[in-house]
Amino acid sequence: MIERFVKRTTFTSQEDFIKNLKIEVPENFNFGYDIVDAWAAEQPNKNAILWTNDQGASHQYTYAELKEKTDATASYFQRLGIGRGDMVMLILKRRIEFWFSTIALHKLGAVVIPATHLLTKKDIVYRCNAADIKMIVCAGEKVITDHILEAMPCCPTLQHVVSIGPIIPEGFKSFQEGIVEAAPFVKPEQSNTNEDIMLMYFTSGTTGEPKMVAHDFTYPLGHITTGSFWHNLHENSLHLTIADTGWGKAAWGKLYGQMIAGANIFVYDHEKFTPADILQKIQDSKITSLCAPPTIYRFLIKEDISKYDLSSLEYCTTAGEALNYSVYETFLKITGIRLMEGFGQTETTMTLGTFPWMQPKPGSMGVPNPQYEIDLLTPDGRPAEDGEQAQIVIRTHNGKPLGLFKGYYRDEERTDDAWHDDVYYTGDVAWRDEDGYYWFVGRADDVIKSSGYRIGPFEVESALMTHPAVVECAITGVPDEIRGQVVKATIILSKDYKGKEGAELIKELQDHVKKVTAPYKYPRVIEFVDELPKTISGKIRRVEIREKNK
Repeated sequence: MIERFVKRTTFTSQEDFIKNLKIEVPENFNFGYDIVDAWAAEQPNKNAILWTNDQGASHQYTYAELKEKTDATASYFQRLGIGRGDMVMLILKRRIEFWFSTIALHKLGAVVIPATHLLTKKDIVYRCNAADIKMIVCAGEKVITDHILEAMPCCPTLQHVVSIGPIIPEGFKSFQEGIVEAAPFVKPEQSNTNEDIMLMYFTSGTTGEPKMVAHDFTYPLGHITTGSFWHNLHENSLHLTIADTGWGKAAWGKLYGQMIAGANIFVYDHEKFTPADILQKIQDSKITSLCAPPTIYRFLIKEDISKYDLSSLEYCTTAGEALNYSVYETFLKITGIRLMEGFGQTETTMTLGTFPWMQPKPGSMGVPNPQYEIDLLTPDGRPAEDGEQAQIVIRTHNGKPLGLFKGYYRDEERTDDAWHDDVYYTGDVAWRDEDGYYWFVGRADDVIKSSGYRIGPFEVESALMTHPAVVECAITGVPDEIRGQVVKATIILSKDYKGKEGAELIKELQDHVKKVTAPYKYPRVIEFVDELPKTISGKIRRVEIREKNK
């Protein structure tokens, strides 16, 4: 399938990749028809999704089945009045109905809004009214349906609420009954253009209310690089990305790039993450490709991996935070596999990555994806030199790159603030080494300026996390008359160190940071807490800690 959009699918070097990667974009591309239905027509028995859950259930869906299910879902939604441009929110966790519904909505030209099951009444009301959501499809669990029921009177545009079960409260429609009763699907005369909004995410809002990130119908093609050239997938791959479907990482690793590459997508529908369960799944299902945040790999290597046969694993990738060198080395020693890092945002596909032909540098995000013209700009607008910290930007003077968002929906001011003068400002600060590898420093708002130094919270947090006393931490700047700011660490201690909060432990942690990273970066102020303020997606709200520091 990938050959339809990329003339060359194998590369030998980054220079070769930059020069020869060319992705062709058809007119009025629709992932539902041009990928899912195309596979079903050409190879109906080809494996598409291997869905399993923590109750022992398992089913291998072929493309013929996937077409049948998505057509039935599209027909049902069509009967409910859902069509081109309508906003539909999916709160489906890792249920297989997420894939049925997403692809069905693509076929109708509707807008998919994935959402986490952690949304409360307030969150649902905000989203429904901000985007004029017309329908919600949800997992039938009491905590989810209760929040929706509480929100419904405050959501005037919400016409339908659909539950996949087992709970179907009064006022909800049954997804399963709707599918069974669905008439043969009639494809719309024109479901979409390339410029229509296909997918929209509410960002996690670390500094305010969530923004609505709108992607057009060409967005899946932007993930060709993600699936084929970062995940290194092929038609015999069985790929697992550990991510909730409410977040952008699911689009990165559980749908678009993987299906275009022809890989079989492994879905583990579970309620609680347990490292041993993941290792057992890799062994039993013979998973060949794994993508997860560094934290997950850290949990995996703490298990007795020798008990599991991981010989099926061929390739592993990671993103979401900087990779600690010790995790990289330990995983390599145990499995023989190098962890290949990548980086991007909800607003983009993968913008920086470590590709198969490259030697990884643990902790580095890698090099620019040729789809994007990446640069580093200093606050005064000057391109940064190697070794100099500056904001990651994407230059758009040649037009919007494939995979970059359309803008923040209904928020022209925010869009213009982030994207102007043919430059999209990511808000992330990094530096580039002499080999062209990029190294993450932190969000622009989070960078600490102390005695003339610019200190990124990420690297100090990474250093602290290698100490056994630290379960979780957040680095912020504290105002200081002499230095401008000093580094403060807000730390959650491990159970073995509870009750030992005092000057001795503080000094031990400070000395540890001095040894692991540059001495000037050590936290001069340390506070021990029981929990850190976080967004609904689990990101630390450093802005909230900074407010308390004032």
